[in-house]
Amino acid sequence: MMTNCPGGVLYVGVISDLIRRTTQHRSASLESFTAKYGLKSVVWFEMHPTMPSAIAREKQLKAGSRARKVSLIAALNPQWHDLYGEIVG
Repeated sequence: MMTNCPGGVLYVGVISDLIRRTTQHRSASLESFTAKYGLKSVVWFEMHPTMPSAIAREKQLKAGSRARKVSLIAALNPQWHDLYGEIVG
């Protein structure tokens, strides 16, 4: 999940290359929802063994409430710190 600030707009997406895609989102190099709303902070992510399982999880998250998404972030990242540095190492 990406956001523009703690408690701000949330974006949920599925990708096969986390580093490449989050870098693209952060640079706003593509016309997208994340560029439109300035979503540059990665505040939560999950890794999945297969793309079908990742897509199923994305659908589950998107169908859920904002409160559920915020709860997931709070459990892993209560301060809503940008996790991009951890992703790229």
